[in-house]
Amino acid sequence: MRVKKPKSGEHNARTSEEALGIIREMAGRWSDEAIAACLNRMGMPTGQGKTWNAKRVSSIRRVNDIHGYLSADKDGPWRTMTEAAKELGVTNHVIRKLIKDGILPANQVVDGAPYQIRTTDLHSDNVKAALSRKRRPCRDECDEQLSMFTSAYEGGAQ
Repeated sequence: MRVKKPKSGEHNARTSEEALGIIREMAGRWSDEAIAACLNRMGMPTGQGKTWNAKRVSSIRRVNDIHGYLSADKDGPWRTMTEAAKELGVTNHVIRKLIKDGILPANQVVDGAPYQIRTTDLHSDNVKAALSRKRRPCRDECDEQLSMFTSAYEGGAQ
């Protein structure tokens, strides 16, 4: 019986095409740590069946000639949910609600991946109008309203 010997670098422990596609989509806009976290949340193992970390993502990017994250490009066209919330002076919950309601367009490479939000969409008229409506209700001060608590302790030992 003859068996063909594998060539150097030829093996079955390969990163799935789905994981490579996600890395390609996220690489320019997200750090290797964020990509690793996303792949782990989706339950995608590495080619060797291990969990992802930044070093493994970086290695896959280098081998497949995928350009990395430009961390200094904070004036770029994309924001994370946290960056968008900070820019608008609201919480992540408000941003998530705007996305869910279809007011703020956002992209996700796959379910479980972080949202990618265009900076221009953050300052659209629809978003501004929604934020102006979403403020907490004002409380009117009413002199006739009874307090739940008395101002002085009534009865019993003092």
